Amino acid sequence: MLCGLSLSLPALGLRLNFRGSDCKSQLLICRLCEASQRRTAGLRTEQLARNELYCKTVIVCVTTQAVTAVPRCAPLLGGGAGGRSSGSMDLQTLFTFETFQQVCGPYGYGGDLQDVVEREFARIKGITYLDHAAATLHPECLVRDYALDISSNVYGNPHSHSPSSRLTHDTVERIRYRVLQHFNANPEEYSVIFTSGCTAALKLVAESFPWRPQTESEAGSRFCYLTDSHTSVVGIRGVTSARGVVAMPVSPQEVENRAKEEPQGDDVICLTPHLFCYPAQSNFSGRKYPLSHVEGIQARRLYPACDHHGRWFVLLDAASHVSCSPLNLQDCPADFIPISFYKIFGFPTGLGALIVRNDAAGILKKTYFGGGTAAAYLSGEDYYVHSASISDRFEDGTVSFLDIVALNHGFEALYKITGGMHNIQQHTFGLARYTYMLLSSLCHGNGQPVARIYTEGQFESPSTQGAILNFNLMDSYGQIIGYSQVDRMASLYNIHVRTGCFCNTGACQSFLGITNQHMRRNLQAGHVCGDSIDLVDGQPTGSVRVSFGYMSTFEDCQKFLNFVAECFVEKPVRVDQVRLEQLKTTTAASQGSNGDLPTKITNEEIHRVEEKKPIDASLKRFGDRDSKSRVEAYTLTSIYIYPIKSCGAYEVHDWPVGPQGLLYDRGWMVVNGNGVCLSQKRETRLCLIRPQVHLPSNKLLLQASEMDTISVPLDNNTQTHTSFQVCQSKVCGDRVETVDCGDEAASWLSDFLGQPCRLIRQSPYFTREMKKRPSSASTSTSLSLANEAQYLMINHASVELIQKQMSTRQEYSEGDQLFDTQNVISRFRANLVIAGVEPFEEDNWSHLIIGNTRFVVAGQCGRCQMVGVDQETGTKTKEPLMSLSAYRMGKYMSHLPPAGTQAEQQDVHSGNDCC
Repeated sequence: MLCGLSLSLPALGLRLNFRGSDCKSQLLICRLCEASQRRTAGLRTEQLARNELYCKTVIVCVTTQAVTAVPRCAPLLGGGAGGRSSGSMDLQTLFTFETFQQVCGPYGYGGDLQDVVEREFARIKGITYLDHAAATLHPECLVRDYALDISSNVYGNPHSHSPSSRLTHDTVERIRYRVLQHFNANPEEYSVIFTSGCTAALKLVAESFPWRPQTESEAGSRFCYLTDSHTSVVGIRGVTSARGVVAMPVSPQEVENRAKEEPQGDDVICLTPHLFCYPAQSNFSGRKYPLSHVEGIQARRLYPACDHHGRWFVLLDAASHVSCSPLNLQDCPADFIPISFYKIFGFPTGLGALIVRNDAAGILKKTYFGGGTAAAYLSGEDYYVHSASISDRFEDGTVSFLDIVALNHGFEALYKITGGMHNIQQHTFGLARYTYMLLSSLCHGNGQPVARIYTEGQFESPSTQGAILNFNLMDSYGQIIGYSQVDRMASLYNIHVRTGCFCNTGACQSFLGITNQHMRRNLQAGHVCGDSIDLVDGQPTGSVRVSFGYMSTFEDCQKFLNFVAECFVEKPVRVDQVRLEQLKTTTAASQGSNGDLPTKITNEEIHRVEEKKPIDASLKRFGDRDSKSRVEAYTLTSIYIYPIKSCGAYEVHDWPVGPQGLLYDRGWMVVNGNGVCLSQKRETRLCLIRPQVHLPSNKLLLQASEMDTISVPLDNNTQTHTSFQVCQSKVCGDRVETVDCGDEAASWLSDFLGQPCRLIRQSPYFTREMKKRPSSASTSTSLSLANEAQYLMINHASVELIQKQMSTRQEYSEGDQLFDTQNVISRFRANLVIAGVEPFEEDNWSHLIIGNTRFVVAGQCGRCQMVGVDQETGTKTKEPLMSLSAYRMGKYMSHLPPAGTQAEQQDVHSGNDCC
């Protein structure tokens, strides 16, 4: 006897319970009314109706052998005749990769994308992740390399001056330049201010902008924002209203429809500052707004700037745009650009940046000042001077430096996997376009469309549409299916989407036709942002959004479309062939006119190298030698060049003088995995690398104990050697462009030093000027990768005096090693060693002549802890730095070429007389 039966129909959101008293077959027909027929005022009734939305006619057959549920919307398994329109492809054919390739073109990054996904994103196996606009996924190599980095290096607080702190400082500064490079921004024009995210960057601008309140005699500042803006942008209105500033929402149509053809000049000079904010890409629909709006607003051609006098600044909300699209700030000179890094890399979260144009940074006035932002202040009175550095000025306290370190690994992983943002844009747009084409063409058996898609265009081009698809599903009667129901069903299929209004009420109201009155009424009915109440009085309160990332695959599209067809399409499934063919035609036309087809873009980075130089407090003791003083002759005893910065010396008898010092001196340097310059302060084993410049073969030889000798070209022209990549790093406080010297040198250095390293050299197309310039205006002042000057000269007699001082100190210390004179000389890493003078007599020199080559003294050299490294063994000692505390050792010099003589045509010979 059949005592009881519970039948669940999860796809219908319905549970039916039946009881019977015999074994005969029973037939129960349950007819449920349509939601549209039962719609009444009130939220409770609407919620009940929503659950019945999909239940048209359910026939339940109950027997002793089987239980069968046959809804009108039977699941679609594959294609079949039921889903085929006359003369058209069936769904099984439409949902194939071949069809995708025919209509959407570029896919992947030149390799096996599925292999990349299995290797780097194994954790999403069985998951269809389609919420990349909210947060994309990080590859496993990013976290693995990051963990290795922070477990291998000691990163101290960047506000300290210890070696670990300097490593942090240099790494953070290097990454600032890499962020700018990613957006093709010149560091002379833009600065990077790290924040906790895009919202914090927006808040920083809001609280620092010099708003002028409206008065009876002055219109005051205007804060204008596109209605299609994120909540965090509209929230600036809270700051402006408190300061008496007018906030003006502007619809997307008004910007150009109300524009003026010519730039609007002021009859009188008006410097009232105004701020216009708009998104580069809508986070709601993926619509890309013209980046040309930036200059249009700044020039007062576009509305609302054309109607208001003053100086207009543009805040470009790029958080959504940069997740899958390139942003070139050379073409789009916005004043303020807030971003969040997790939307690009997936990790780290809680880190963003405000990229600020240096010309505009001066208008921002902070009121609060935290640690690290002050050049000077007094605790006893209201006196404060902000830091000269734009970044330091706005980064209150210690930045999240370990998270910033992770950014470098994010860039490395992104470019390694994809080749760059242009490739990502093409890949993700293809996926979004294919999904749009199929979803917008799907119809129920009665011909009603399945989806209402919220978009301004038809996904014609990646320049106007991002990788976001926003929609609501509809039943066969044209009624909206609540987004919460779609979300619940998607979860059953392990498909991850986003629902609601996505913190963009303006776009939500515009696309869904929700009036301000409706918004207030929905709140009274109990609906608040972020809840699951999807229908109020039959009208949707939000929508469904799917979005793609660089690791998204065709299979993600396929699974999502199959899910929609199986769960929400009334059979037989039909396809709007007319619309589909129109979309295919649009695709072909846009691809034919779009020259931005993907190419494999290598991670070509422009290294800009910086390092802070020590302050030479003793310069005030330096004076020119009296011109009436006698000229004495001395001897140049040794010439050294250091081809690779911080590596071993190469002693020569004579050597050409180049435009930046001795030819090839400090023309290369070693950088770690984060692109930060390695020096003996952090890696003493660098001194055991013995590079040699072999001019006849035009080779730089790398030699070290127990290592095979390898070579790299002396002149690796980036225009003729495609294997060399332009890269970016930091050393010496000055930006320089450098060139990567290839994988062979990188592997050799990494093996010897036991950590990931690369060899880079200064670009021949870049000129770096000395900061400590000699008084002579005709002096050549261009630098290699040397710290401060073209040459370092030391006096043999001065070294001997220091050696005696060391010997005296060691008489009172046990176990200290006594160093010979040559050992001490090598520690100072001088280019020129002279003899025949009194100790420290060189302190009063103004110039030096060696043979026919004239040098001008630029200043005295302040010594650092590198003199404590034995250049023969790489071991650290306390001396001679302790004995040097009372002295300055070495003179910085620059070459003064004679009139009409090229510097590179002269040679310096050891043994020459000096005077």
